[in-house]
Amino acid sequence: MESMMSTTSNAPPRLGNLLIRRGYVTVEQLEQALAYQKLRGQGKLLGEILVELDFCSEDHVIECLATEYGVPHARLEARLYDPKVVDLLPREYIEKHGIFPLFKIRGVLSVALSELSNLFLIEEIKTQTGLQVQIVAASTKDIRRMISQLPDSRVFVIDDIIEDNNETEVTLIEDAIEDIGDVEEIAGQSPVIRLVNYVVYNAVKEGASDIHIEPAERCMRVRYRIDGKLHKSLEVPIHLLNAVSSRIKIMAGLDISERRLPQDGRVNVMLDSRKIDLRVSTFPGNRGEKTVIRVLDTKKVTLVLKNLGFAEDILTRLSSNVHAPNGIVLVTGPTGSGKSTTLYAALNEIATMENNICTVEDPIEYHLPLINQFQVQERVGLTFSVALRTLLRQDPDVIMVGEIRDEETGRTAIQAALTGHLVLSTLHTNNALSAVTRLVNMGVEPYLIGAALNMVLAQRLVRRICPKCSESYEPDRNLRRALDRMGFEVDSFRRGVGCRACRNTGYSGRIGVHELLTISDELRDAIVNGASLAEMRKIAQHNNSLIGMQLDGYRKVKEGITTVEEVIHATGDIVY
Repeated sequence: MESMMSTTSNAPPRLGNLLIRRGYVTVEQLEQALAYQKLRGQGKLLGEILVELDFCSEDHVIECLATEYGVPHARLEARLYDPKVVDLLPREYIEKHGIFPLFKIRGVLSVALSELSNLFLIEEIKTQTGLQVQIVAASTKDIRRMISQLPDSRVFVIDDIIEDNNETEVTLIEDAIEDIGDVEEIAGQSPVIRLVNYVVYNAVKEGASDIHIEPAERCMRVRYRIDGKLHKSLEVPIHLLNAVSSRIKIMAGLDISERRLPQDGRVNVMLDSRKIDLRVSTFPGNRGEKTVIRVLDTKKVTLVLKNLGFAEDILTRLSSNVHAPNGIVLVTGPTGSGKSTTLYAALNEIATMENNICTVEDPIEYHLPLINQFQVQERVGLTFSVALRTLLRQDPDVIMVGEIRDEETGRTAIQAALTGHLVLSTLHTNNALSAVTRLVNMGVEPYLIGAALNMVLAQRLVRRICPKCSESYEPDRNLRRALDRMGFEVDSFRRGVGCRACRNTGYSGRIGVHELLTISDELRDAIVNGASLAEMRKIAQHNNSLIGMQLDGYRKVKEGITTVEEVIHATGDIVY
C-alpha cells in the first residue's frame, strides 16, 4: 500500500480530480481526506488516506494513477502471466520490490508495478533481464496475491522436514542451551521455517482464532481453535518441538535461551496481501514448552454494529447509548466473547472529524482511522489508570479503556464520565447486572456508579448452523415443552448434519447473543441504596430495562441461526 501511495507525492490534487471525475470519491470526501492529511496525516499521502478512510478502493487509486502516468492498468489474474517469464527475475527480488513479471512479447517484458514513479527500479529490471520493460499498473494487493500463488510458495512435505531435521541435530538445542548461536541456526533452518509458516498459514485459511503447539507423549501436536472449539491439525515427531518453539520465539523477539519462565510477544506478518497480527505466549511444562498463538486477522473482523448480529431492539438501545454525550457504557463477558470487537464497532460508528476519540488498550488489537490509540506500558509505569488520567488532559470527547481492572481505573473512569465525557470499557462478569456488584467489590462507591453508569451489555458467542448442510428436525418432546413453558415458541428447529465445508461439525462461524441493561432512574436509586443483585434484577425486569441473554439466544434459534444446544451452553441449562 505504501509503495503504491508514494506515486501520489508529486501531484495529489490531480489524483483527487481524477477520482472525482470518475465518481470514485465526492468533493466532500476529498476535502475531508485533505483536512485529515493536514491535521493527523502523520506524513501519509493522499491516496493512502482515501483508502484508509474507506472513501475509495486501492484499485480506484491505481486506475487513476495509471491514467496520470499513461500506462496500462490491469486487475491481475492467474491467466494473465506466463510461468516461464516469472523465472526471469529471482523470487527474492520479486518479493522485495513488490513486482510481478507477466509476459514477454518481441523482446519486451511486461511487469506489474504499483510504484509507478520509481524510475530506478524500472532501469534495474532492464539491467537484470536485458529486455525492454513495459509497465503495467496494478494494486499491491493483486501483486502480493499473485506472488503468494507462485508454485511452492507455501507448500512443504512433512517427510522432508523430518528428514532434514534428524534427532541428533534438534537434540542439540537441549544439550547445548547456553550456545545461543546453535539454537538460532537450527531454528532458522528452512524446513523449520516452512513448518511454522505452514502452521500459521493454514490457521488463517481455516479461520482459527488460536494456534496451540504443545508437547504430547510421543509427538508435537498442533491444534486450532475454530469457532470456539479446538480441532487437531497435525502431529509431528516430538524432537521438532524445541526447534519450532525457538523459531517462533525468534519471530516474536523473545529470549530463546529462557525455557523455565513464561514469555509473551507479538509478530506482524503479511499473508495474502493483508497484515496478520500474532500474539505469542509460551509456558514451560513437564514435557516441554507449550506455545499458544492468538491470530488477529483484520479480514475476519466486522467493525460495524449492525453487522454483529444484534437484535433490533438491542441495537437501537446500544446505538443510542454510544451516541450519548457522557456516562459509562460497559461491555462484559469472558475472554474471547467479542467484547473488543463490539467496542471497536461502537467507536467506528461515532468516529468523526469533530470528535476527539482516545483509547487506552493492552494490547491494541486493531488500528482505526480517526481514533487516537495508546498502548499501556506497565513496565515503565504507564498503567490503565495513569494513562486514563493523562488522557483527561488531552481534551477528549470519548474515551475507551480496554479493561477496568482495579479500583483506581474504575474510579478515574467514573470521574471522567461525571465531568462530561463518554467512557466505554469492558469488565469480566457473567451477566450485565453483575457489573454493578463487580465495581462495588473493587471499592468504587455505589453513589458514583449510580450517577455515571448508562448501560451494560453482556455477551457470549454461539456457533452458527452451517448453511451448506442445514436441515430441519423434530427435537425431543420434553425440550419443546420446556421451551414452551419458558415462553419461547419455536415453530421449526434446524441443525447442521455436517459436511466438508464445516469439518463435519454442523457449524460454521459464530454470532453473539446479548443481554442488555439500561440504567433507569429507579435502578439508579437501587444501586445507590446498595440493593442486592436479585432486587436489581426484579426492578430491571419490572420497568423493561433488561433484555435477557436467554431471550436473545432463543430468538436466534427461532430464526434458524443457531441451535438450542449452543444457547444452553452459552446461557445456562433449561429447566425441564
